Amino acid sequence: MAIVMDVHALTGFLAAEFAQVAKDFTVLAVTEALLEVRLNVGTQHLRPGGTVSGPSMFGLADVAMYLAILSRIGPVALAVTTNCSIDFMRKPAAGRALIAQARVLKLGRVLAVGDVLLFSEGQTAPVARAGLTYAIPPKT
Repeated sequence: MAIVMDVHALTGFLAAEFAQVAKDFTVLAVTEALLEVRLNVGTQHLRPGGTVSGPSMFGLADVAMYLAILSRIGPVALAVTTNCSIDFMRKPAAGRALIAQARVLKLGRVLAVGDVLLFSEGQTAPVARAGLTYAIPPKT
C-alpha cells in the first residue's frame, strides 16, 4: 500500500495529537517497507542501572507501529492497540537513543498487524522485538 503520510506529516500529527510525548520521538524514515523512529532517551526513560526501561521500550514499539499504520491509512487518530507482545532480548546500551524499525505485515479493513525491532542506536543486534495488532475504526 502506498505511503499517504510522510515524515513531515507524521511529525506534525504527533505534535498536534500527542504533544505531551511528541518531543520524545523523532520520525526518521518512512517507506513502503519500513518506518523508523527514534526514542530521544531522557532521564524519564531510565531504570536503575542507567538503561532504558521496559515501559519506555514498549512505548517506542507502540508509537512506531501506530505511525507505520497511519503512514498508510492517513491521520486516523482513533486507531488503537488491541494486542502487543514484546520480547526483551538484551540490555540496551546506556546513554544511547533507541531506534524502532516497524513493518506493517497485514493491513486489513478493521485490523492491522505488524512487527517492530528495537535497537540501541549504532548497534546491529536488536534489544527487543514486539508484535502488535491495531484496530482501525470504521470510516464515517
